[in-house]
Amino acid sequence: MGPPQGGFFIMSNVDHPQHYTTSSVECIDAIAAALSPEELRGFIKGNVIKYLWRSEHKNGNEDLQKALWYLNWYVNKIKNPS
Repeated sequence: MGPPQGGFFIMSNVDHPQHYTTSSVECIDAIAAALSPEELRGFIKGNVIKYLWRSEHKNGNEDLQKALWYLNWYVNKIKNPS
C-alpha cells in the first residue's frame, strides 16, 4: 500500500521509521495482510488509543502524530483497498 498522505514516503520516527522499513514489505502492510478486516480495525484502534494515552507522559507531540498516522493509514486503506 502506498503512503498514507502526500504521495511520498517521509522517513522519521512517525512516517515509515527505518526499523519498520528494512525489507521490501513494510511492517504495517505485513500486519494488514495477516489480519482479518475486523482484526486490523482492532489493531489500528489499539495503537491510536496507546499513542493518545501515553502522549502526555512520554513523547508528547510525536505520539499524537503517530496516533494520527495510524488513523490516516487506516482511512486510506479503506478508501483504496488493495
